[in-house]
Amino acid sequence: MALAIFDLDETLIAIDSDHAWGQYVIDKGLVDAKRHKEQNDQFFADYKRGELDIQAYLSFTSALLPNFDIDELDDLRNDFATNVIKPYVLPKAQDLVDQHRGKGDRLLIISATNRFITEPIADFFDVDTLIAPTPEILNNRYTGNILGTPSYGIGKVTCLNEWMETTDETLDGSFFYSDSHNDLPLLRVVANPVAVDPDDILHAEAEKEKWPIVSLRS
Repeated sequence: MALAIFDLDETLIAIDSDHAWGQYVIDKGLVDAKRHKEQNDQFFADYKRGELDIQAYLSFTSALLPNFDIDELDDLRNDFATNVIKPYVLPKAQDLVDQHRGKGDRLLIISATNRFITEPIADFFDVDTLIAPTPEILNNRYTGNILGTPSYGIGKVTCLNEWMETTDETLDGSFFYSDSHNDLPLLRVVANPVAVDPDDILHAEAEKEKWPIVSLRS
């Protein structure tokens, strides 16, 4: 048995769910369309370059949540997950998760996209353990704040270590699958790093380090 860790966006699914959520709330008329699109696209470009201000981005993506009650938000995110994200679930990604499940490995999804968005997507893969930025809830309402260390960049290593302190899991024999150079800190500490349909920077690093490079899309 080993720990099998999966990035979510552009790894298990062929879309970035955080950026897609930004477009979804625009399409639903829940935000100022022009301003929200400009900010959403800019943050996405920053992420692709490895220059994302994660705190600013999480504040941006969480700002809408206090405006609705939890039941309304659950309906919105379930509609989003089912109608926007589910068509982008990669069959080969599901097969990969199931292969590790069949070996008895502990399955874990780790994402920089907040838990509000990613929880129902993790359910598509029947993965119960999710590490993701957690929006704060007080008096049964989202506050717009994020709890703890964001699981982004080196923060993924921090959050994983904090989680492992509460379990019997170790990185012995561990796997981590990711598409993004932003995940290099975690890729460098697992036993078996795997680049999945990687961006150019990660592809070059994987070739240099002789890490496996695989595609779940072809």
